Amino acid sequence: MSDDLKKIERELHEAVAASADLRALEAVRVDYLGRKGAITGLLKQIGTLPAEERRDFGARVNVLKQAAADAIESRKAELEAGETAARMTAEAVDVTLPGRRPTIGRKHIVTQTLDEIIEILEGMGFAVEYGPELETEYYNYDALNFPPNHPARDMQDTFWIDDGRHEAGEYLLRTHTSPVQIRVMERMQPPVRVIMPGKCFRNESVNVRSHVMHHQVEGLCVDEGVTFGDLKGTLYTFLKTWLGMDVELRFRPSYFPFTEPSAEVDVSCILCRGSGCRVCKQTGWLELGGSGMVDPNVFGSVGYDAEKYTGYAWGFGIERLTMMKYGIEDIRLFFQNDMRFLEQF
Repeated sequence: MSDDLKKIERELHEAVAASADLRALEAVRVDYLGRKGAITGLLKQIGTLPAEERRDFGARVNVLKQAAADAIESRKAELEAGETAARMTAEAVDVTLPGRRPTIGRKHIVTQTLDEIIEILEGMGFAVEYGPELETEYYNYDALNFPPNHPARDMQDTFWIDDGRHEAGEYLLRTHTSPVQIRVMERMQPPVRVIMPGKCFRNESVNVRSHVMHHQVEGLCVDEGVTFGDLKGTLYTFLKTWLGMDVELRFRPSYFPFTEPSAEVDVSCILCRGSGCRVCKQTGWLELGGSGMVDPNVFGSVGYDAEKYTGYAWGFGIERLTMMKYGIEDIRLFFQNDMRFLEQF
């Protein structure tokens, strides 16, 4: 028995010293101190010995058991310390390296443009009004003097809502922000001086110049004695403030159901300064949007006295203004979330 104890003690210390990691050390513990381990087996043999040998043998086995536990714990501490040191070395940060500049978020270029436009027009005395993007046919078309057979009502232009809960053709995604004009005039009496920014939706093909969604800002001014000259002065002041004092404007006769007379507004190309380039198609001019004097029939829809009040309205696409100012040639870039494009602004 004495030889067995010495052999087990020697093999134990060799196994503990050879343990290269905690998993191997745990295997050694199980081999010697587990339920079927070598030292546990010695303890079970005590009952088979003569009575006069049991006390001495039992004491020696317990000493061996405690020595085994101490050796395993000591080796475990060494292995854990080594793993900690290795992990700290692997995760160490070289504080002498230059820091990494964090990525800072910013507003989308369309939002930046809209904020700039609102700031300018608020400084000119316009209040800001918003309205729902889901509209009724009445506010989007009827109250704005669109005849029942007007082409803009056709499916190629309008997203009509058919959810089974409303009559077909009753609700739609607004095609312009002009419905907000009606809502404002229904609850306000002149003088009215507001701008209406927001999203609009058109059932159009997506290409370099058009998209199914775009942003728009419209202006409305109603009071006694408002003239077309007031409209021109307002747009001259706004556009020269935003695009630069050297830009020129021109008004071309046009037709819109809700204004009469109506005019398309063009601005001299800010890229070629009117000399002609690919962006302005060699014309020297870029189209901004529509404008005109509010049609008396629109005043009739909101209960205004058309004999007493006159007003003007205009509407520009925000994406178009942004493309014009920064020389962007493809509207789809605004919606692709390409950071290489967005981080330029």
